[in-house]
Amino acid sequence: MKNSLDSLLAPALRKSIEDNLGKVTMNKIEQRLMERHGMGVVQAIKEFSVLDSVLREFFGTGAEGLESRFIQNIIKLESSKKESDNWLILKDQSLANVIIESFADQDKKAILELVMDESLSISDILDKCKITQYSGNEKVNNLIDNGLLVSNDSLSDGENNRKYQTAFSGVKMDIEKKSMIVKVQLKKIQLHESAILQVIQ
Repeated sequence: MKNSLDSLLAPALRKSIEDNLGKVTMNKIEQRLMERHGMGVVQAIKEFSVLDSVLREFFGTGAEGLESRFIQNIIKLESSKKESDNWLILKDQSLANVIIESFADQDKKAILELVMDESLSISDILDKCKITQYSGNEKVNNLIDNGLLVSNDSLSDGENNRKYQTAFSGVKMDIEKKSMIVKVQLKKIQLHESAILQVIQ
């Protein structure tokens, strides 16, 4: 099952794998994923057990250490006994930019702030944020595709009235040594359902 946090991390994690293993090995992994599962690396990352099975085929028990290294190149988990203090530091700049660019867009920022604490349907989100249907749908879909909005199926009553909320409960942006450091505070469900985070916990 796909997790929105894993969707957010997938493109950066693909790049981390290629940077560590090289293009030739990455092409072999991608080819094997296509042969066995009919999917590319990014899709396999979103369904992490699929990627894990192919990496184990190539690297045996060493795959676990490699997976951990790939992930730790792009994120760092600051966990605490207090659930409200679980923060994910986005070390990969392209990953951080997804958050920065979303909060720089006034409509996307309004959408994210509105559904940080409550789940709403797309029509309710657009209505409350006073965003037109055409541009609003495009922005909501972009946030969903990037893993910043997640469908809360348990609160939905059918496909057309699906409700959405953010994948996180807080965001911090700091400037350190001329670069932007982005941290996201994870919701409990994202922390426990992310196959990627299970590797580094």
